[in-house]
Amino acid sequence: MEGTDDYKPELAREAVNVIENVAGTHPGYRRVHARGYVYEGVFTPNGKASPLTVASHLQDEAVPVIIRFSNSSPIPSHPDAISPVKGMAVKFHLPNGKVSDLITVTIPLFFAKTPQAFVDIAGFFQSAKEGFPNLKELAKILWKYPESKASLQMLKEMRSPASFSTCQYYSIHAFYFINKEGRRQAIKYEWVPDAGLSMLEKREVAEHSPEYLEEEMEKRLKEGPVGFKLNIQIGGENDPTDDPTTAWSEDKQVITIGHLMISKKLEVCKDTLLFDPINIPEGIECSEDRILHFRHSAYAVSYERRINNQ
Repeated sequence: MEGTDDYKPELAREAVNVIENVAGTHPGYRRVHARGYVYEGVFTPNGKASPLTVASHLQDEAVPVIIRFSNSSPIPSHPDAISPVKGMAVKFHLPNGKVSDLITVTIPLFFAKTPQAFVDIAGFFQSAKEGFPNLKELAKILWKYPESKASLQMLKEMRSPASFSTCQYYSIHAFYFINKEGRRQAIKYEWVPDAGLSMLEKREVAEHSPEYLEEEMEKRLKEGPVGFKLNIQIGGENDPTDDPTTAWSEDKQVITIGHLMISKKLEVCKDTLLFDPINIPEGIECSEDRILHFRHSAYAVSYERRINNQ
């Protein structure tokens, strides 16, 4: 894989440059999911993943975690209600002192299958107004990249959430669990909120402050912890592991493997906190998904510019 154009540093820099051309440069901020809020909590596995993986944080011992909820917009001043896709990045502190990251968003499919497609489609978002793309330009994109249709249609229909705690979050990418016998099982992750799903009606958006999601979480956490179940979807023989634009079969098996409890907001240097989608422990492997590997390279470029206040 690393020998292909997909993984050349120049393409990762080009992708970040395209985002900057679309959204402008905001020194010190991430190039996407620019504004976010950081919390701390505890993840408790229930042992049901043990037959599938030897990953230490998915056995029977609770581990501390750091969680970052975020807007998808690359513009940090965009109000919370403007960018409908939200992110939930979780950093697990493993028993051996290392960390592992799980990055999820509120849309189950990605809009690009390859890094080059990502670069090309990102230019489409130059038509973005107030965080939403000009959907009249869809015809040109769908002609060249028909696989993007499902994700862009979902984006068109999405509404802003009532709370970070009332969203379902998806890994988009497939991973492999590896058990003690060396057996590999394709899986995808999803976080399911204890509070249930709740979205805003369009007429309600104007009634909320620009940072209403942070304010809502502050009020909610005063009443008690915020919880999520961690589920895995079990990939079947015909479920693709290399294509984040294609949904897995609807009758897929889903297993709950643990529970997350978020206790309080964390005052850290959040703009230097790095989450990496391929930062995974023994017992988990990346799939063949080219976008998954490319995100590692693009995040590295973004991180370097961010910490250098560029």
